[in-house]
Amino acid sequence: MWSNWFRVAWGLFGLVWLAGAGSSKRAVRREGILNAIVHGSLLKLAFLLLFLPLRFNHLDARFLPEAGAIALCGLVLSAGGLAFATWARLKLGRNWSSRVTVMKDHCLIRQGPYRFVRHPIYSGLLLAMAGTAIGFGRVSCLFGLPLAFLAFWIKARTEEEFMISEFGAQYTRYQKEVKAFLPGLV
Repeated sequence: MWSNWFRVAWGLFGLVWLAGAGSSKRAVRREGILNAIVHGSLLKLAFLLLFLPLRFNHLDARFLPEAGAIALCGLVLSAGGLAFATWARLKLGRNWSSRVTVMKDHCLIRQGPYRFVRHPIYSGLLLAMAGTAIGFGRVSCLFGLPLAFLAFWIKARTEEEFMISEFGAQYTRYQKEVKAFLPGLV
């Protein structure tokens, strides 16, 4: 029963994401295709491990007991993470792209969730994925989380390079003032 609520939350998030996908500014620089394939493939594998029950005894085993209170905690974390990522996406507006990109008249956004972390979409999605892993409670979910972090870390490093080349000292100052993924920590 609880798994359906997670799927609904992620499905609604996906619909909101798709609704805004066509409104981006024109790109003037994009990441290389190999980089996009690497982090995209890692992320897809992470989502498969998170959402698809695997019929391998050890990967499909539970690392948490199946309990409503645990699932509810996971759902709250997932909803909070998805809301944070959506807030960040809305703040980016037309500067957003699914690939690492510099847009025509690109703006450095430091308001909203970008005051707390430089990559709030990734932070929100990681929190949502952690909540989903708690809710589903399967061992395979635990393998998906580090893969997702690795995918976002690779993509974030490329974004940082692009932003430094676009905004120079303004962005390096931002890097010193605001952590990448967790406020005050990472």
